[in-house]
Amino acid sequence: TAVAGDVAEEAPVARAVEDAAALAPLRVAVACAGIAPAARVAGKNGPHDLALFERVIRVNLIGTFNLLRLAAARMTTNDPLPSGERGLVVSTASIAAYEGQIGQAAYSASKGGVVGLTLPAARELARFGVRVVTIAPGLFQTPLMDGLTPEARESLGRQPLFPQRLGRPEEFGAMVLAIAANPLLNGETIRLDGALRLPPA
Repeated sequence: TAVAGDVAEEAPVARAVEDAAALAPLRVAVACAGIAPAARVAGKNGPHDLALFERVIRVNLIGTFNLLRLAAARMTTNDPLPSGERGLVVSTASIAAYEGQIGQAAYSASKGGVVGLTLPAARELARFGVRVVTIAPGLFQTPLMDGLTPEARESLGRQPLFPQRLGRPEEFGAMVLAIAANPLLNGETIRLDGALRLPPA
């Protein structure tokens, strides 16, 4: 089932959570909506547009928190599994949270916020048996990449050490499943990047 709406608004995300919970007990929620417009803090066109910075924070950080709070609240009502676990929320950060490039001030700040949210949320929700884990992907083949030329995508794909290619959506999905299968993973941010470390530009 699908629900359209802004991830940073309460009503559509609450509706999505309740629609999912109507199908079966909500055990896993994944926050992965994000935008990454590039802009310099102070460039030839003047200072970074404040509204753009706010929009990136709103979608990437506030949107992530919005799903976290609503999904976790719903999960606390689940009957516990034999392990005591009631649910898992997986957030999506980025390796740019650690190695933001020139032009990524807003994006890196938003993803750094997601990383910073992970441990305190996990600590708070532990008493309910709800885990919180974040994935920090490297360069992945996502709709954000679709605007690039094939040559540019190929060049980006050569940056990871191994494998030298863009990550695939199913590899992100496999990481979510691995996290779900391992109850000891909690309060952690996991890099999924082929050993890539971003250069300044």
